[in-house]
Amino acid sequence: MKIGMIGLGRMGGIMSERLLAAGHEVVAFDPRLEAVERLSSLGALGAASVATLARQLEAPRAIWMMLPAGNPVEETIDALIDEIDQGDIVIDGGNSYYRDSMRRAERLAQLGAHFIDVGTSGGIWGLTEGFSLMVGGKVAAVEQMRPIFEALACDQGWGRVGSSGAGHFTKMIHNGIEYGMMQALVEGLAIIRAKESFALDLEVVTEIWRHGSVVRSWLLDLSARAIRANPNLEGIEPLVADSGEGRWAVAEAIELNVPAPVITTSLIERIASRDQVGFGHRLLAALRAEFGGHAIKRSGGDG
Repeated sequence: MKIGMIGLGRMGGIMSERLLAAGHEVVAFDPRLEAVERLSSLGALGAASVATLARQLEAPRAIWMMLPAGNPVEETIDALIDEIDQGDIVIDGGNSYYRDSMRRAERLAQLGAHFIDVGTSGGIWGLTEGFSLMVGGKVAAVEQMRPIFEALACDQGWGRVGSSGAGHFTKMIHNGIEYGMMQALVEGLAIIRAKESFALDLEVVTEIWRHGSVVRSWLLDLSARAIRANPNLEGIEPLVADSGEGRWAVAEAIELNVPAPVITTSLIERIASRDQVGFGHRLLAALRAEFGGHAIKRSGGDG
């Protein structure tokens, strides 16, 4: 099958590689010329722009976007609109907000084209292990793309979860769960590390947990891998980013009146990690001193 791939970053690049390895034809575009050249060296056909990528595909076209949520996706669809014909399929495999995906599906439907939203999980390991794909869209369009989904996914790792928007909604909640699982792991391991009287070896502990334990998981495997490579995590700043899905998941929980304290707290912890000034925590210390006379630990950096 022939497919266009727009966005050759960390995920789009390796997904293109996996498609090429499975025998599919890939027409590739990215604003970074070096990314296009790298894929071309692996057998892809490079495109100079979004519009020329569409023209290098035969109708009905299949075009996959792996782009950051928001304006990049919107601008790419705007650039495609004049090239889109009836029966074409546009796929968003990034982490777009599901309501945006529903709106985009309606926009393309007016042209007789299809929009499929694919929540994609698996990270950089997807190249060798395969991806987990949560697919939203019309049944016929999804079935038409089955060869592509089967090439990208691990065994039993893909499926249509519902209508347009359902794929990105499912991925949004998936990422919220991921936040909570990661937070629980790091908190538990931090407690173990703090128990200095036992001199516990985190590498030994995580390796034991990976075999037979009820908390064994891929995230635990990755934790063990990171600790093995860098036991004290030297050179890593304690700043944790979030790409938006956790915030959307929390907002959705509030709107639906579903309590989600673990996901919410894990999101707040990520936000707190970026507070380099630490005003809130410093004010808490000051308040404790004001009402209880508790000692304040003075820093030497900001008189």
